Amino acid sequence: MRLLREWLSPVQRMQFAEKEYFEVVGGDTGRRYRIYPGTMLNVCEVDETGHPRLGLCFRTMGELPIGDVMLAQKIALENCESGVLAVARSFVPGIFMFRRGRLLG
Repeated sequence: MRLLREWLSPVQRMQFAEKEYFEVVGGDTGRRYRIYPGTMLNVCEVDETGHPRLGLCFRTMGELPIGDVMLAQKIALENCESGVLAVARSFVPGIFMFRRGRLLG
């Protein structure tokens, strides 16, 4: 988690500390994504009002700590969004899916 926090912008770091998620902007489309603590089912595209629109499930190969997976998700969305969208499985986010208190580190 320390490495993840070092890679976050000041705004992302503040979001993560206050809301337990941070937002990134897709490098290809400019869409906003929210990354919540976790390794799967923890990313969602948000609409212009900040509501979850579409969940995305993608992760790294192998077992890595949560912070490392979240960092990889951040870098992937910011730098190769179209590649992520090509392999990610989408889902309809549930009302309780993205909630506070999921952080494990």
